[in-house]
Amino acid sequence: MGAQSEHDLGRPANRQSPTRRAQDAMNTVRYRSSALRIHAGQDALANLGNEAARLGAQRAFVVCGQTVARRTDLLDRVRDELGERYAGEFDGVQTSSPLPSVEAGVAAARDASADLIVAVGGGSAVVTARAIVILLAEKGDARELCTQYPPDGPPISPRLMAPKIPNIVVLTTPTTAMTRAGTAIVDPVRQHRLELFDPKTRPSTVIWDADAMMTASPDLTMSAAASAFSGVATSLAVEGVNPIAEGDLRQSIRLLLDNMPRLRSEPENPDVRMNLASASFLSNRAGDAETGGRSVGFGVVTAVAHTIDTLYPTCSHGAAYAIATAPGLRFNAAHTADGQARLASALGVVGNGLSASANADRAADKIASFFESAGMPVRMRDVGVPESDLPRIAHDAQEEFGLRRNARPVNGAEELMRLLREMH
Repeated sequence: MGAQSEHDLGRPANRQSPTRRAQDAMNTVRYRSSALRIHAGQDALANLGNEAARLGAQRAFVVCGQTVARRTDLLDRVRDELGERYAGEFDGVQTSSPLPSVEAGVAAARDASADLIVAVGGGSAVVTARAIVILLAEKGDARELCTQYPPDGPPISPRLMAPKIPNIVVLTTPTTAMTRAGTAIVDPVRQHRLELFDPKTRPSTVIWDADAMMTASPDLTMSAAASAFSGVATSLAVEGVNPIAEGDLRQSIRLLLDNMPRLRSEPENPDVRMNLASASFLSNRAGDAETGGRSVGFGVVTAVAHTIDTLYPTCSHGAAYAIATAPGLRFNAAHTADGQARLASALGVVGNGLSASANADRAADKIASFFESAGMPVRMRDVGVPESDLPRIAHDAQEEFGLRRNARPVNGAEELMRLLREMH
């Protein structure tokens, strides 16, 4: 992908009638991408040293978890490829990137005088590495730098303006975290997500090495793919999705529909995992093409999924999304029927002659059955969430930024509780 670009596909407003301007607003697209290289395939990791050299790095610092460090040869391979540029490692990445482990990684990277961070692993490694990049550069701690939620106003996301050192990602799972600008870590004291946003932390290079991708268990890979599937499905179901994004989303969901079942039947096939990584990348790229005037979607899905993922260690990221997606689609159906009919088409379940509302029902049913057939939980009770905890979940979900951008306004905790009871 090339350098950052912006494209406005609408006509100059002063040459149009108000009616024409309103119509063309739906076709206004702003596409933004950062420079990125992807190396994929057998022995793709052999490109790591050259990529570090291209970035001018002399002190490459590796961030990974204990599984990568102790149960695979991946860390040794990374060290060998970096050679003299290897400056050390932090192998304390923990699931969901809790703040204490991130701060320990920051201290280790600072002690190593790191000028490049190399994340090795899945979503938690990628997120932890990005948080380390931010906290190395910015003054203040994560609680001050994260998005703030005033009780009587809109969320405030501080601008993180300090220059950032580059990062490279060596993936082991098809996580959608791979190329994002947002970073969410967990405050274990409050059991709450701290959301940091800085486009300068997008990776310069992503590596999908076949052997590296095979180090993750099928269940971990499926969890990452399930999260991607939810994001693609809800993005397709948004009203007014633009044609640039729709192309990426349709190809992404095709890859997911084809390869998530194959992950169960062909767990040792690296092509399946490469296809899932491609789907996650396409999902993210679709998000870089923003439709003018569209600011609402399926925030209720992300808000609930983030909350239960944060509160319950027994619930994986993908499981949280598998639980929340179909009920979230049904919750928004009256406000997004045309978009959900588009989703039904992409899922192959659209009924000719049926209303948009009927096709929306088909889409939600297909999502639920697909997750279940992939071996994912589809109810909160399946992951050990007691019904007595639903008020706490409703309370915490209301602090999620995404909930304020839901297509159907969520009018208080009781309305959210009705949805949570359905999910339970």
